[in-house]
Amino acid sequence: MDDRISVPRVVATPAALEAVTRLVAERGPIMLFQSGGCCDGSLPMCFDDGELVVGDRDVLLGTVGGCPFYIDGRQYEVWKHTQLIVDVGEGAPEGFSLPAGEDGHFVTRSRAFADSERVAEKD
Repeated sequence: MDDRISVPRVVATPAALEAVTRLVAERGPIMLFQSGGCCDGSLPMCFDDGELVVGDRDVLLGTVGGCPFYIDGRQYEVWKHTQLIVDVGEGAPEGFSLPAGEDGHFVTRSRAFADSERVAEKD
Protein backbone atom coordinates (compact mmCIF):
# COMPACT_ATOMS: atom_id res chain seq x y z
CA MET A 1 0.00 0.00 0.00
CA ASP A 2 1.27 3.49 -0.88
CA ASP A 3 1.10 5.74 2.21
CA ARG A 4 2.51 8.82 0.47
CA ILE A 5 0.36 11.93 0.42
CA SER A 6 -0.71 13.43 -2.88
CA VAL A 7 0.49 17.00 -3.57
CA PRO A 8 -0.01 19.34 -6.56
CA ARG A 9 2.90 20.38 -8.78
CA VAL A 10 2.02 24.07 -8.45
CA VAL A 11 0.48 26.01 -5.55
CA ALA A 12 0.15 29.69 -4.71
CA THR A 13 0.47 31.91 -1.68
CA PRO A 14 -2.52 33.94 -0.49
CA ALA A 15 -0.91 37.06 -2.00
CA ALA A 16 -0.61 35.38 -5.41
CA LEU A 17 -4.18 34.08 -5.26
CA GLU A 18 -5.42 37.57 -4.40
CA ALA A 19 -3.48 39.04 -7.35
CA VAL A 20 -4.89 36.39 -9.73
CA THR A 21 -8.44 36.99 -8.47
CA ARG A 22 -8.05 40.75 -8.97
CA LEU A 23 -6.61 40.34 -12.48
CA VAL A 24 -9.42 38.00 -13.53
CA ALA A 25 -12.02 40.43 -12.18
CA GLU A 26 -10.41 43.31 -14.09
CA ARG A 27 -9.42 41.57 -17.34
CA GLY A 28 -11.17 38.24 -17.66
CA PRO A 29 -9.37 34.88 -17.94
CA ILE A 30 -5.59 34.85 -17.55
CA MET A 31 -2.83 32.28 -17.82
CA LEU A 32 0.59 31.91 -16.24
CA PHE A 33 3.70 30.55 -17.90
CA GLN A 34 7.00 29.55 -16.27
CA SER A 35 9.60 29.75 -18.98
CA GLY A 36 13.17 28.57 -18.89
CA GLY A 37 16.19 30.78 -19.05
CA CYS A 38 17.64 33.52 -16.95
CA CYS A 39 16.56 36.97 -15.86
CA ASP A 40 12.94 37.60 -16.91
CA GLY A 41 12.72 34.02 -18.16
CA SER A 42 13.04 32.71 -14.61
CA LEU A 43 9.91 34.53 -13.44
CA PRO A 44 6.39 33.31 -14.09
CA MET A 45 4.81 35.44 -16.77
CA CYS A 46 1.13 36.36 -16.61
CA PHE A 47 -0.90 36.98 -19.77
CA ASP A 48 -4.47 37.40 -20.85
CA ASP A 49 -5.64 33.86 -21.59
CA GLY A 50 -4.65 32.93 -25.15
CA GLU A 51 -2.22 35.85 -25.57
CA LEU A 52 0.69 33.42 -25.43
CA VAL A 53 0.54 30.46 -27.77
CA VAL A 54 1.36 27.33 -25.79
CA GLY A 55 3.75 25.03 -27.63
CA ASP A 56 3.65 21.27 -28.08
CA ARG A 57 6.51 20.83 -25.60
CA ASP A 58 4.99 23.02 -22.88
CA VAL A 59 3.49 21.24 -19.86
CA LEU A 60 0.31 22.19 -18.00
CA LEU A 61 1.38 21.86 -14.34
CA GLY A 62 -1.98 22.74 -12.85
CA THR A 63 -3.97 25.82 -12.04
CA VAL A 64 -3.50 28.88 -9.85
CA GLY A 65 -6.75 30.42 -8.75
CA GLY A 66 -8.51 28.48 -11.50
CA CYS A 67 -6.12 29.81 -14.18
CA PRO A 68 -3.83 27.48 -16.14
CA PHE A 69 -0.13 27.42 -15.20
CA TYR A 70 2.23 26.12 -17.90
CA ILE A 71 5.95 25.49 -17.87
CA ASP A 72 8.45 25.24 -20.70
CA GLY A 73 9.07 21.54 -21.43
CA ARG A 74 12.84 21.80 -21.01
CA GLN A 75 12.41 23.64 -17.72
CA TYR A 76 9.93 20.99 -16.58
CA GLU A 77 12.57 18.29 -17.06
CA VAL A 78 14.87 20.19 -14.69
CA TRP A 79 12.19 21.01 -12.12
CA LYS A 80 9.92 17.95 -12.24
CA HIS A 81 11.10 16.85 -8.79
CA THR A 82 9.94 20.16 -7.26
CA GLN A 83 6.72 21.85 -6.32
CA LEU A 84 6.46 25.39 -7.68
CA ILE A 85 5.05 28.01 -5.32
CA VAL A 86 3.73 31.15 -7.01
CA ASP A 87 4.11 34.28 -4.90
CA VAL A 88 4.23 38.06 -5.33
CA GLY A 89 7.33 40.21 -5.11
CA GLU A 90 7.73 43.96 -4.85
CA GLY A 91 8.36 46.02 -7.96
CA ALA A 92 6.80 46.23 -11.38
CA PRO A 93 7.11 43.22 -13.66
CA GLU A 94 9.72 43.22 -16.37
CA GLY A 95 8.99 42.07 -19.88
CA PHE A 96 5.46 41.49 -21.07
CA SER A 97 3.91 40.06 -17.91
CA LEU A 98 0.80 41.54 -16.36
CA PRO A 99 1.51 43.01 -12.90
CA ALA A 100 0.55 41.27 -9.68
CA GLY A 101 -0.80 44.48 -8.18
CA GLU A 102 0.05 48.15 -8.29
CA ASP A 103 3.73 47.59 -7.53
CA GLY A 104 4.09 43.83 -7.71
CA HIS A 105 5.17 40.99 -9.95
CA PHE A 106 4.79 37.23 -9.78
CA VAL A 107 7.73 35.15 -8.52
CA THR A 108 8.30 31.43 -8.29
CA ARG A 109 9.70 29.69 -5.28
CA SER A 110 10.25 25.96 -5.21
CA ARG A 111 10.81 23.05 -2.92
CA ALA A 112 11.81 19.48 -3.65
CA PHE A 113 9.16 16.83 -3.17
CA ALA A 114 9.72 14.73 -0.04
CA ASP A 115 9.90 10.95 -0.22
CA SER A 116 6.57 10.87 1.63
CA GLU A 117 4.87 12.81 -1.20
CA ARG A 118 3.39 11.65 -4.46
CA VAL A 119 2.64 14.12 -7.23
CA ALA A 120 -1.08 14.52 -7.78
CA GLU A 121 -2.32 13.54 -11.23
CA LYS A 122 -4.84 16.40 -11.20
CA ASP A 123 -5.16 19.48 -9.01
